[in-house]
Amino acid sequence: MLSLYSPRLLVTAAALVFALLPSIGAQDSGNKPASRQLDQLQQYLKRYPDADANKDGKHTFDEARAYLKKLRESGQPFPGRREAKAVALPAPDHKDVSYGPHERNVFDLWLAKTDKPAPLVVFIHGGGFVGGDKSKLSRDALQQARDAGASVMAINYRFRQHAPIQDILRDAARAIQFVRLNAAKYNLDPKRVGCFGGSAGAGASLWLAVHDDLAAPKSDDPVLRQSSRISAAACISGQASYDMTEWDKLVGEFKKEWRHGDAEHFEFYHFKSEVDFKTPSGKRVLDDCSMYRLLSKDDPPILMISAQPNVEPNNRGAYVHHPRHALVIKKRGDEMGVKVQIHLQGDGTANTTVTAVEFLLKHLGSAPREAALSATQGN
Repeated sequence: MLSLYSPRLLVTAAALVFALLPSIGAQDSGNKPASRQLDQLQQYLKRYPDADANKDGKHTFDEARAYLKKLRESGQPFPGRREAKAVALPAPDHKDVSYGPHERNVFDLWLAKTDKPAPLVVFIHGGGFVGGDKSKLSRDALQQARDAGASVMAINYRFRQHAPIQDILRDAARAIQFVRLNAAKYNLDPKRVGCFGGSAGAGASLWLAVHDDLAAPKSDDPVLRQSSRISAAACISGQASYDMTEWDKLVGEFKKEWRHGDAEHFEFYHFKSEVDFKTPSGKRVLDDCSMYRLLSKDDPPILMISAQPNVEPNNRGAYVHHPRHALVIKKRGDEMGVKVQIHLQGDGTANTTVTAVEFLLKHLGSAPREAALSATQGN
């Protein structure tokens, strides 16, 4: 959720890491690295100057290890060689449509090939609210949804340097409200909208599922008069709450050394100091950001997926994507009478994105065309 490493950096750094692994392994086993390996080390590290920790112009295996450790602890999925090469998405039917005043308030939209109003699957990208973009939509997810007769929207939103978390989440809500206002234009069914994403995108999807309707019928802005409610949410390695003051209770101790600076926990809300946590307005913000506390009996079905091992977290990334986030939402959902489904590591969930989209399609009343055809033939 709170990583300072963008997905683009992780992808490019993957090439460095995999090129270095044989050399690093050789040193670990007590062997001297070959001259060719040392040359390769220098060539790759010169392409990634951030790995030169002491800025002495020399690159060492220790620095490579430290750089790799930072990437792992960033909490973003760590790509392999095959994932490092991004697969281009087909051109959207509508690109960079503006849904709000900020330059990042834009979305891409792929329309279903149907005469009837189509359900909408919304992708919200991850990146710790400091990086990422809508192009991270999986091509498989896009194809899967369109094959089932659903349209797909991928959104951008403001980052933490632009706005506090409570306003970033409202960017996601505004995108829903905007497309709902324009449902007839895009041939969409405004009553069948579901969201999914990973990490920050998972948390935003969960927030949309549990938050009270933000519709303001008397607003001068026609977008804000629309409902922000969704029909289902699928959350991959997301968080249970963006009230960071309750993380210790829900997930376990969040160690101070895992913070990105002493002020991170209050700057997340653009508070001036910790004192703001105790003010009436500060408490309202925290209440507004706690998906755990917002969850109530009228909320739609939710899927929580975690690919992390259910062991004691030993770094920031493991903590912010820990299975306990999923487990506490499941427990809360059971208490509130909300359908919350979970998938944890080792339960056979091979492709988390496919599983997420399958869940949304089921609850949006859409099914793959092959399944629909089989059902017709069977009647």
